[in-house]
Amino acid sequence: MEIILKKDVDNLGFADDLVTVKNGYGRNFLIPQGYAVIATPSAKKVLAENLRQRAHKEEKVIAEAKQLAEKVKGLSISITSKSGAGDKLFGSITAADLADVLAKEGIELDKKFISIFGGNIKRLGQYTAKLRFHREVIEEITFDVIGEA
Repeated sequence: MEIILKKDVDNLGFADDLVTVKNGYGRNFLIPQGYAVIATPSAKKVLAENLRQRAHKEEKVIAEAKQLAEKVKGLSISITSKSGAGDKLFGSITAADLADVLAKEGIELDKKFISIFGGNIKRLGQYTAKLRFHREVIEEITFDVIGEA
C-alpha cells in the first residue's frame, strides 16, 4: 500500500514522503493516527505541486541548518554531573541535558532531534551524539561527561 506521510515517522520516513507499507500498518495505525493518507493519483498530484512550491523555501532552511551545523563543529562540550565510585553517575545524562548545554551555547535544538549513541549515559567519559538540524543536515558531535569536583 502506498501512502503519503503527513508527519515524520521514526524508521519510516519524513513528512511528505511517498512510502510503501503493509496494508495493516497503513490502515490500522498510520491513517487513523493522522500520520498518513492513502496515495491516490489526485493526492500524488497535490503532493507534487506542494513540493514544487516549497522547494525555494526549503533551500533557505537548509542553508540555515548548515550554518548551525558548522557552528556546532567548533564547540567543545562538557557536561558535569555528580558521580560516585567507579565513574558511575548519580542519575543519567539524556538528550534533554545535551539540548540544555547546546542552548547555553546559542544553538536551539529540540531534544527529539538529538540521539546519543548507546542511549542514556550512566558513566563518565567521552560520548558521541547525532544532531539532526534538518532531514538533510545531520551532524555528529563528541562531548565529555565529567564528574563534579
